[in-house]
Amino acid sequence: MTSSPLHSESSASTGPVEARRAFPSQQTAGTALDIYPEWLGDQRFSHQHGSRFCYVVGEMARGIATPLMVIEAVKAGLVGFYGSAGLRPETIAAGIDEIEAGLGKNAPAWGANLIHSPQQPGYERAVVDLFLARGVARVSASAFMALSKEIVRYSARGLSRAEDGSIARSTHVFAKVSRAEVARHFMAPAPDKLLAGLVSAGDISTEQAELAKLVPVAADITAESDSGGHTDNRPAGPLFSSLLRTREDACAEHGLSPDMIRIGLAGGIGTPWAAAAAYQMGAAYILTGSINQAAMESGLSPEGRKLLAEAGPADVAMAPAADMFEQGVEVQVLKRGTLFAMRGKRMWEIYKARSGFEDCTPDERKFIETALGEPFATAWERTRAYMQGANPKELALAEAEPRRKLALVFRRYLFFGAQWARDGEAARLRDFQIWCGPAMGAFNEWAKGSPLEALENRTVRQIAWNLLDGAAHITRMQAMRATGHDVPGSAFGYQPGLFQ
Repeated sequence: MTSSPLHSESSASTGPVEARRAFPSQQTAGTALDIYPEWLGDQRFSHQHGSRFCYVVGEMARGIATPLMVIEAVKAGLVGFYGSAGLRPETIAAGIDEIEAGLGKNAPAWGANLIHSPQQPGYERAVVDLFLARGVARVSASAFMALSKEIVRYSARGLSRAEDGSIARSTHVFAKVSRAEVARHFMAPAPDKLLAGLVSAGDISTEQAELAKLVPVAADITAESDSGGHTDNRPAGPLFSSLLRTREDACAEHGLSPDMIRIGLAGGIGTPWAAAAAYQMGAAYILTGSINQAAMESGLSPEGRKLLAEAGPADVAMAPAADMFEQGVEVQVLKRGTLFAMRGKRMWEIYKARSGFEDCTPDERKFIETALGEPFATAWERTRAYMQGANPKELALAEAEPRRKLALVFRRYLFFGAQWARDGEAARLRDFQIWCGPAMGAFNEWAKGSPLEALENRTVRQIAWNLLDGAAHITRMQAMRATGHDVPGSAFGYQPGLFQ
């Protein structure tokens, strides 16, 4: 059995096949097919976004998906998203400058992250203003439970009539969802009330509002299954089929063609077998996240990347989310080598049981101050200083209610867990918060004994090309088996190598 064109057992390969080959117009039943990585997924996706492959290097918040990661992803033929969520607008602007310097102005196949931020009034608007002013053509929308006026504004502002009468988009929303009821909002046209408010405020034109009534808010829906960070731990198969059904229902309700909406799959994709399975289910594209945190271009510290490289598939846990602590929302994080998940969970239990720090038992107070690394009073003064500028209204409520004060201090610890992991704060190694799903451990098991075991060889290019080439090989083996060939199980193996 020959391997697919991207495969390299050593570093001697020159990389993926350099020219696309025309897809055969007819196939004869019972013959083996050549299958190339470029053919995996929905070709309308790569055509629309200007990528070679239907593969997205997903955003990882607070700059873990760095501008360099975006640049290298695009150069490798992928779509790359800058992890701009949670960063200050001026920091995001500097990141956009770096991307444009590396790729050129108006380069295709890249975008940035917009995270729903109800606890930071004005933040979403400031970021959307920046994206529109700088011509960021793609936005990955995450943590949205419903549409906000800002994501609708971004989507509608890019709508226009093409010369042939069709509706053209210059702003593309990728909606990352894990529930059908959330996906339905993005699969439908924007609500009239939201559009009318945006027109009244001068945020969009009347023509843009009318066009927005004829197309879905997002043409690309990313089904987020068991991923790192914010996740509902959904199994990929049931989630994907649920979103397929939701697309049918939403399009029937609003008179849209289902082909207007592409559904990709993310979460748990860390090996060629997972990638092949996603494409076989009908995913228009795949998105990888956790495995890219260990890449050389990642914004995670070398210490954090080393911890990730040692993880197994079960070395993950759920912990409270800093941005939605009081609501009980959790994120999936690395468990191996850190105490973050355990400490975060105990903080949540204390918050539920106590009316404030003064109400805690001596053991609880000792635990809190040990985790914080300083007296509670000192931690509160630092928190207070920040909140005076970030959200004075919430600070005023906390000053009057000890339980809110406790929550804000806990949120600060949870926030800094991720910051310490990015900065490589050696003294806080046990408090590193590293967003991670089981895909990371699966990747490590697959890469063991290969060139990709070494961290210095893990780049977004090497990771993606190995996954894509392996997925094409596995798909070809399955196609041969499905057309009557005797294909042994050993033929489905694929060992990673390096490409030049």
